[in-house]
Amino acid sequence: MQTSVMIAGFGGQGVLFAGLILAYAAMDKELCVTWYPSYGPEMRGGTASATVVIGDEEIGSPVVLHPDLVIALNAPSFRKYEPLVKPGGMLFYNSSLISEAHGRADIRYVAVPANAIAAEIGDIRVANAVMVGALAAVTGLLSLEVLVETVERHMPPARRAMIVPNQEALRRGAQIVTELGQSVATGESLSSAPVK
Repeated sequence: MQTSVMIAGFGGQGVLFAGLILAYAAMDKELCVTWYPSYGPEMRGGTASATVVIGDEEIGSPVVLHPDLVIALNAPSFRKYEPLVKPGGMLFYNSSLISEAHGRADIRYVAVPANAIAAEIGDIRVANAVMVGALAAVTGLLSLEVLVETVERHMPPARRAMIVPNQEALRRGAQIVTELGQSVATGESLSSAPVK
């Protein structure tokens, strides 16, 4: 079985790093994984995306046309990827920056105030990790504990000061969706982000 995750936003929002957290965590659990980054030539401020495919068997291609899960960090990404989510999939979106109307009844929407939570932590750069923590808590794709350990294990030496803020962001992302009543077992929609 395989699960595909598309993460998208502006360059500088940590899109590629969010994908790496998921990819390294899957590798640490000895799962099969691909990580496929894409970004515009302007990098910071331009568009960026990363596709991660996680499975328990060999993955045929890193290219995904209709992902199971999407994390949209900004409004342009929401608009671009909402139509592409596989029916029955989920769209996690940064409600601090996105106020788009929900256009589909066959997917679930999960609103996460990622920038607001990152600001509370003290570093807006960890909004990406807030979203990854929320995804982990809602889907059960990877455990929060594994993701937290992954940040410790794989953070580049020059960025070691970001370990604790990223770990806190993962925990806070998981906490907020739990507080809003999301359940992995029941699969109920968040009260703040109903499917319409």
